[in-house]
Amino acid sequence: MTLAMDNKWGDADRATDRHVAIIMDGNGRWAAERGLPRVEGHRQGVESVRRTVEAAMELGVSHLTLFSFSSENWARPQQEIHDLFGLLRRFVRRDLAELHKNGVRIRVIGARPGLEDDILRMLDDAVALTKDNTALHLTIAFNYGSRDEIARAAQRVAEDAKAGLIAPGDVTPERFATYLDTAGLPDPDLLIRTSGELRLSNFLLWQLAYAEFVFVDVYWPDFTKELFEAAIAEYQRRNRRFGGTSARSTA
Repeated sequence: MTLAMDNKWGDADRATDRHVAIIMDGNGRWAAERGLPRVEGHRQGVESVRRTVEAAMELGVSHLTLFSFSSENWARPQQEIHDLFGLLRRFVRRDLAELHKNGVRIRVIGARPGLEDDILRMLDDAVALTKDNTALHLTIAFNYGSRDEIARAAQRVAEDAKAGLIAPGDVTPERFATYLDTAGLPDPDLLIRTSGELRLSNFLLWQLAYAEFVFVDVYWPDFTKELFEAAIAEYQRRNRRFGGTSARSTA
């Protein structure tokens, strides 16, 4: 998809939550087309994460959610998984202090079982350190799959019902959302997926019910601030009706 430049969410809009979710796709193909090992594509993908977080703050985004490691990614070769976890460790060690200094609040969603203890401690420490920051809410979907998230939420609902804490009639969509990993976060306004693929890949299936989708024909390592801004401009040209007949402004 070719996107035209137009506008951004500026300071005047900061009072309103602006949530962008991104499926960061195409690291492996980026590397393969250059005759490089897949880990180099992931390294360049980390650099793109750095640029995108900075761009989000400059463009007036208040919430940014990144799909970094899917629960289905365990099916990849063990060496690639090892490399990905190594990159995560280096990213946190290298960038956490700077993110904290810039007022970024980090949140991690996804299943915890199966993750190594040092990874869990590192993620928990990042969340604890940045919990009072407000400049940008950065959510990392790690070991995450949306069907798994919904199933885990349903289990907690059933446990509360069994304990007599809620009745079946209490389970509204709004109440159910409080059992999801994303409880307390606004639903995304805009989903961006890189690499040209046209699917959600088990990402935020509940939360993306009314989001606008923009699919970008570049691999994640080549995603730029200009493409980010163009995706926001495309979003602003959409008419969002939320099931009604009258459009609601996205500006």
